[in-house]
Amino acid sequence: MSVGVYMDHHVPASITRGLRRCSVDVLTAKEDGASNWDDERLLERATRLRRIIFTQDDDLLTIGREWQDSGREFAGIVYAHQLHITIGQAIRDLELIAEIMTAEEMANRIEFLPIR
Repeated sequence: MSVGVYMDHHVPASITRGLRRCSVDVLTAKEDGASNWDDERLLERATRLRRIIFTQDDDLLTIGREWQDSGREFAGIVYAHQLHITIGQAIRDLELIAEIMTAEEMANRIEFLPIR
């Protein structure tokens, strides 16, 4: 079973559109009414929905590492630095993760894009 993706509010809409063209199950923070939420609340929401969160925000990455260190569970984070990945790479890599990983496999993990 594939895993759904929750898009942080800073992610370009072109990545969301590209993933949807590939039939990936995507929900954006804006669509969820969470466009003004802080990073911790977004991670909590994605976890409740059993969706990995895709972010390009260093602060959310820091929160994920803190949760890992403290043993606090979360659904998984996929991070890509804005300057180190193209839109196309992000779409391809996120599609791959969404297709081959399960929610259980992504739980409490932080993955970095691009996949090498």
